[in-house]
Amino acid sequence: MALRRCAALAPRLLRNSPALPGAPVPGRTSASSPVVTNRCGEELQLRRFSAAPSSAGVNYEQLKRLLAGRKAVVIDVREPSELMEYGHIPGSINVPLGQVNTALQLAQEEFHEKYGAVMPQQTDNIVFTCRSGVRSLKALDTAVSLGYKDVQNYLGGWLDWEKNEQQK
Repeated sequence: MALRRCAALAPRLLRNSPALPGAPVPGRTSASSPVVTNRCGEELQLRRFSAAPSSAGVNYEQLKRLLAGRKAVVIDVREPSELMEYGHIPGSINVPLGQVNTALQLAQEEFHEKYGAVMPQQTDNIVFTCRSGVRSLKALDTAVSLGYKDVQNYLGGWLDWEKNEQQK
């Protein structure tokens, strides 16, 4: 019975520990990771998990600089009907969220044929955007899981872009 209690404690501790941006990489420990002792006297080192680096968010001004310098591939994960109705960020590629996983695994020619743009490489700086930043975060997680290294999320999405562009 004691073994079951001890085994059940660790998942609860991890579940109650929020994932923090900039936390240690999964599978690695650091001196700052908290250590707790369970009821059985075993020390458990808690790790906080994060799919992307803490710098994974860009704001309007940063995105404008990236676009002006052609230093990022911007992928808009909204549905095509949303882009037609509301507009899009100039220079962005439309890859709906439901297609991101497949699209980022296509051959270069297939990607170009389907999306009308050059497929980003795993080392390219990619910024995902959507309406408000929620779907683009899911796309970012997908890209990270596929081995893309330099991926970011436009925190405000189209709503922030439109607001800032109207203020000009």
